[in-house]
Amino acid sequence: MNRAAATRDAWHPQTAEDRDAIFRELHQILFSPQFSSSKRYPALLQYVVEKTLEGKSELLKERTLGVEVFDRPPTYDTNADTVVRYTAGEVRKRLLLYYSEHGRGSGIRILLPAGSYVPEFVHGSNDLDEDEEIAGSAGALMHDGHQFVEPTSKTHEQGRIAPTVLVDNTSNAGLEGAIGVSQARRRFRRTIARRLWWAVAAVIILVAVLVGVRWRYRTALPPTVVEQFWGPVARVQNPVLICSGGVVFQQGNYSGVFTADKNIEYPFVSMQIASGIVEVSGLLERFGASSQFLSSPSTPLTQLREHSLVLLGGYNNQWAMRLLQSQRFQFTPEPVESIVDRTQPQVYWSRDRSLSYSNSDDYAIVARFRDATTDGWVVVLAGLGRNGTEAAAQFAASPHYLQLLRDKLGKDFSDRNIEVVLRVSVIDGKTGAPTILAVNAR
Repeated sequence: MNRAAATRDAWHPQTAEDRDAIFRELHQILFSPQFSSSKRYPALLQYVVEKTLEGKSELLKERTLGVEVFDRPPTYDTNADTVVRYTAGEVRKRLLLYYSEHGRGSGIRILLPAGSYVPEFVHGSNDLDEDEEIAGSAGALMHDGHQFVEPTSKTHEQGRIAPTVLVDNTSNAGLEGAIGVSQARRRFRRTIARRLWWAVAAVIILVAVLVGVRWRYRTALPPTVVEQFWGPVARVQNPVLICSGGVVFQQGNYSGVFTADKNIEYPFVSMQIASGIVEVSGLLERFGASSQFLSSPSTPLTQLREHSLVLLGGYNNQWAMRLLQSQRFQFTPEPVESIVDRTQPQVYWSRDRSLSYSNSDDYAIVARFRDATTDGWVVVLAGLGRNGTEAAAQFAASPHYLQLLRDKLGKDFSDRNIEVVLRVSVIDGKTGAPTILAVNAR
């Protein structure tokens, strides 16, 4: 045994757990690229390891291996047929290459010492210096050029050993090349690892700088009027609920529809309310808030609690009608459809019924307030009719109109309860620009 092998402390497994650990290491080796492409090398290594663990290492002789592993006849000439010696030499080389790539992660190593077919098991070999291990193993592999020949049975019977020395310089040169390639691969992997580490560190630093710049930019600039209006609504962790009213068609009614109740299985929403839904959901998404769409007729109060709530529609939305009852501006009960100032009941706004529905001005409420019933922020975008609802949604998403509102209030409205009454021009059923008629904030 060479000096490198001599400096290692061979480990002798004693328990079933120890043997299982060696079998797991063997499994990893046999399925590695160094062994999986061959049939001979895994067969020999598996056989000698299994026999050693069974306590039958005395059977691991060249002739026995030739018969048991390579199907040679018992009388074959081991000097003429060197399949066992050649294969054992290749197993040693491949073990060296395997551990040069995977050795740092191996708690157990399986070695095949030169001059022997009995494997050694080294426990805790991670502490060995990898370059020293390779250098020490190189001397052992020099024997694999057929320098080692196990004595024949005849020389054993005569009580003497007469090894045949055959030096194969080609094999030794191949070994030196293999070791050089292995060392070059390790240096290459270390270089790549260092470069990847620096690349990852650079990306992390860049991201941190960008986040810091963005944070300073956002904090340096005052929030926009749209951020002031929607900020309290979008800051909640739960999804913002967008709850719209539902209708069914009724030709005899002034608006052509009437409000759907919970008994209507498939209520409809107008194109104007659908436009408002798109407007509001897109705006919330820009602020990083998720949203969920609900239909007012089928939504119970328990589902609205502890959420920010956006209510679209007036008389066709039961929750807009109910929650506005705590505010100054609210809808009067049907059949009189109007918006009234609760502090001045004589002040109200309603559509001109002498004109057709598609050509009479509509009126709407835009309100944002903290509601005690739902324990959350509520935004109401509701018209007497569908055109008013569409205009209210456009108003609440427009920097221009919200700036006009803030100018009327005279100061920041970030966390205040706000109410606005709008007049909306309607021509041939199309929604025109809104005009602010009244405001209230507290």
